[in-house]
Amino acid sequence: VNGIEIYSMKIDSKVTSRFAHNVITSRAVNRGNVSKEVFFDVELPKTAFITNFSMTIDGVTYPGTIKEKEAAKKQYEKAVSRGQTAGLVKASGRKTEKFTVSVNIKAASKVTFELTYEELLKRQFGKYEMFIKVKPKQLVKDFEIEVDIFEPQGITELEAEGTFITNELQNTIKKTFSGKKGHISFKPTLDQQRTCANCSQSVLDGDFTVKYDVKRTTPDNLQIVNGYFVHFFAPTNLPKLSKNIIFVLDTSGSMYGREMEQTKEAMLKILDDIKEDDFFNFILFDSEISTWKETLIKATPENLDEARKFVRHISAQGMTNLHGGLMRGIEILNAAHEENLVPKRSASIIIMLTDGLPNVGVSNTQEIEKAVKKAIDGRYTLYNLGFGSGVDYGFLERMALENKGLARRIYPDSDAALQLQGFYDEVSNPMLIDVELNYPENEISDLTTNSFKHFYDGSEIVVAGRFADSNQNHLSVDVRGEGADNTLSYTTQQGAEQTAQAFQEQQYIFGEYIERLWAYLTIEQLLEKRITATGEEKENLTAQALALSLRYKFVTPLTSMVVTKPEENDNEEGIADKPTEGIDIFTVVLNLRDFSITEILEISEVFFSCTSPLYHTYASQPTWYTSVDGDPHFIISVPQKKDAICFNINENPGMILNLINDPVTGITVNGELIGDKKANSDAKIQNSYFGKLGIANKHLDFKLTVTPEKITIQNGDEKTGFTWLDSVTLQQAGLTVIINRKKNLMLSMGSGVSFVVVLHQVWKKHPLHQDFLGLYTLKSDKLSEQTHGLLGQFFRPIDFTILEIHPGSDPKKPDATMIVKNNELTVTRGWQKDYGRDPKHGVDIPCWFVHDNGAGLIDGVHTDYIVSSLF
Repeated sequence: VNGIEIYSMKIDSKVTSRFAHNVITSRAVNRGNVSKEVFFDVELPKTAFITNFSMTIDGVTYPGTIKEKEAAKKQYEKAVSRGQTAGLVKASGRKTEKFTVSVNIKAASKVTFELTYEELLKRQFGKYEMFIKVKPKQLVKDFEIEVDIFEPQGITELEAEGTFITNELQNTIKKTFSGKKGHISFKPTLDQQRTCANCSQSVLDGDFTVKYDVKRTTPDNLQIVNGYFVHFFAPTNLPKLSKNIIFVLDTSGSMYGREMEQTKEAMLKILDDIKEDDFFNFILFDSEISTWKETLIKATPENLDEARKFVRHISAQGMTNLHGGLMRGIEILNAAHEENLVPKRSASIIIMLTDGLPNVGVSNTQEIEKAVKKAIDGRYTLYNLGFGSGVDYGFLERMALENKGLARRIYPDSDAALQLQGFYDEVSNPMLIDVELNYPENEISDLTTNSFKHFYDGSEIVVAGRFADSNQNHLSVDVRGEGADNTLSYTTQQGAEQTAQAFQEQQYIFGEYIERLWAYLTIEQLLEKRITATGEEKENLTAQALALSLRYKFVTPLTSMVVTKPEENDNEEGIADKPTEGIDIFTVVLNLRDFSITEILEISEVFFSCTSPLYHTYASQPTWYTSVDGDPHFIISVPQKKDAICFNINENPGMILNLINDPVTGITVNGELIGDKKANSDAKIQNSYFGKLGIANKHLDFKLTVTPEKITIQNGDEKTGFTWLDSVTLQQAGLTVIINRKKNLMLSMGSGVSFVVVLHQVWKKHPLHQDFLGLYTLKSDKLSEQTHGLLGQFFRPIDFTILEIHPGSDPKKPDATMIVKNNELTVTRGWQKDYGRDPKHGVDIPCWFVHDNGAGLIDGVHTDYIVSSLF
């Protein structure tokens, strides 16, 4: 592609006792006669940690080094200040994140990229699964995936499949296993990679998945190597426990439409799977709380039929009393246990689904967390499912983890019902409750989590630890758990002899795999505990996780990998981080070229701006008005302080952001970003503006789409189109639209809220910029208290306190500490352009600039506001 030929790509995986060590090696050559930029981008599982990366150019190797995030950032910023650039990692899919690095290589030069990552494979539905993303983007002469598996317990089944595998390719997957070893290789020829006989397109694009399971002659397996041990616990043939399950479902107005239909579809399928010994109930929450039954009900065929009728009639309206819904669910479970309505030996589970933020009843998320934790008191497991991007995922995750459960994102796609059902399937077969694996305290110095609320069929419990004496080669463990009929209780032992025997097989094993498995699991659990911790406890957990990440060279959310590039790349440095769920891009690529003041938007925060639509909320007496204009920018007025806060969103052209969403009035406003006509080669972060706005009123079945070229009005199925050369006034029940030729459009709705869309036209032959739109909201107080969105959340008054003003990196712009929404943020004094008062030149508005995409000021994180379509 473009003169760069990838002539070899090898993915080599070695799995030992569920711990996978993967090396991706890609070799490319510049076939052109000038220097070219070569990109290496791979997608890896979110559950993996990168451990190593290097580039070798014409025989010289440039390694990546893993450092504490702050130290890496300083080194990186130093490089940036010299005008150099970066590689980055970002979350890229439901289960993947993308690692990208680029380098300039001379004509005829060769480059080898090598990336190593590790992960512990989890067992689900009776199998371990390893997932490899395959996407070379061109035909590769020497392409190969090789997987070697060594399992001391022995392998019972092994399968490999690819979403892109055609019948012809099926035969190229070679698979063998016997005893403790398994091997898979996939090596398609150039012709087999083609989409058709003479095509140059590659068919290799999708997921390659390896699944296997191990022999289980005993309920568990202990392995000891070099002073570390791992204990796998997955008993089979246990009788199923009955379960008591409460579905707490959000039926507020924002669930209206496809989301509600998909939820109902999933619930009907789940009702088909509920066992007759189970007990269940439905709680619905919107502005009010309603229940299907007053108590838990046994899943008899008659009751299930009645439940199906109930589910089919669920509808969505009103606000979101999440606290009320959860508390009612907990009360019903408490009563069922106190009155012995449910079996003593049974697993109690709450599954809560929501698509938004609590905004009626108790709406303070910290108060909700406290109340729920106190009410559950360790007795039940809470699973929180967040539907779409309007949720505060951090809140849902903290609350679930505090109650022995977990949070999961449900993506608002066509398969959302299957995602919901798939989650239920994972937790639908509890086999044991209150499982404890107890190890001799005086022998163990570091142990991962060893008590578990539930053990589900087809899963596995893994505990790893470090011995106090690194020469110890034996261990005995007391295992306890409550089953359907009785208590499971036994002692399992690993003797010195078995350990020695296992040691003879070391030639199949990479490095200190059990030690690395222990480190991986420990870091994963410390990071999880950090989510719910505060103060000193959080600091200690952070320090422990950081020390281990650095010692074992894992790229975790606390570390970064700095990638140094060769001299002809101006000694560029790249930085790679680990994304966390709900935060998309986590390396902000800074570019410090000076903007000329005459650029279409004079933006003072050069470091952080230049990439997203301009939003303002500020007061011009006597009414509030808010706006979005220019290179995406928010200004929030705080009239009681006679001051303003501003922040920026950095996102790519094509992204659609939710600006306003009011489930009560049914009004939503979304905006799609456009960039400049061509990428500005001097800028790492590109300009972006709003090139399309979508304003909808669900109750009126009305949609308005505005671009710099045309205006489309849709009533029900009827569409009418205009251009900016028209002068038009349209009036119909509940709304008025006025188009002022080549200037602006005004839309006012029945409730009194009005929007003005301003057309910004630039010189047609401008080499870079293109026409864009601004949005101004008048009488935003006519929208409901429940209004949210990047802009809508600031329609309600906001307060802040400024402390410790001190010199910043720019002598003209001091930094300070701001306390806002219980968060402590570092902010910078600057100013932003407001085009509301002077559409041509704009007016400078002084404000406190919040960095990092408004983190700590906006609810959740900025990526929560990315939506999939304009309506």
